[in-house]
Amino acid sequence: MSQGYAIYPSLRDKVVLVTGGASGIGAEIVKGFAEQGAKVAFLDMDPVASAALQEGTEGSVSYELCDLRDIAAMQAAISALRDRLGGFDVLVNNAARDDRHDWRDVTSDYYDERIQANLKHFFFAIQSVAPDMIAKGKGSIINLGSNSWWEAGGGFPVYATAKAAVHGLTRTMARDLGQHRIRVNTVVPGWIMTQRQKDLWATPEALEKQRLRQCLPDLIEPHYVARMVFFLAADDSAMCSANNYMVEAGSI
Repeated sequence: MSQGYAIYPSLRDKVVLVTGGASGIGAEIVKGFAEQGAKVAFLDMDPVASAALQEGTEGSVSYELCDLRDIAAMQAAISALRDRLGGFDVLVNNAARDDRHDWRDVTSDYYDERIQANLKHFFFAIQSVAPDMIAKGKGSIINLGSNSWWEAGGGFPVYATAKAAVHGLTRTMARDLGQHRIRVNTVVPGWIMTQRQKDLWATPEALEKQRLRQCLPDLIEPHYVARMVFFLAADDSAMCSANNYMVEAGSI
């Protein structure tokens, strides 16, 4: 168990689904839920990373391989996990790709693909698991947003558009599902130091600029986002819905 962090008894034996769970923030979320005693399942398209995460994590961890841009494949994978673990109590819509792109180069096909990668599967994952939560009389859905559009960040306009739309999805689904005691919230990460970010964009100059933008001087590691997710999944946050929970070191 991670030292010094909260243990949530209400998460024990909960059935949790995480999209994009094999690496980065998603992997921290998967490992943390397993430590909390949850039955955690994840979806990912990377067979090597998925197998390594399952094998290297203590606790109940299952996964299915699928490309989340293929909604039918995602629905089939969720169904397979449900057959294995039972109905879901928690959904974490985490999967996304912040590939950089110049607005002048965006084609209609590229735009559609970026929306599929960063937004469309969020809705259909909710649609797939909400009936489980309705049957149980409660549940928690946590959508991962981004502070990129809050900061008016440039260099990835379709990604920023998709992430802005996540907040609208959260608000409307919180209203539609609230009568069933299903809570829907958005966790808003800042620039999180995943391995992908370190490999592609975390130059010394960019990191120094980020430090100056933040109120807090420390770079943000993935486990800080995961801890907010656990709180919103647990019964401790039973009266929290339709809101944004920022993990960005005060950088807006």
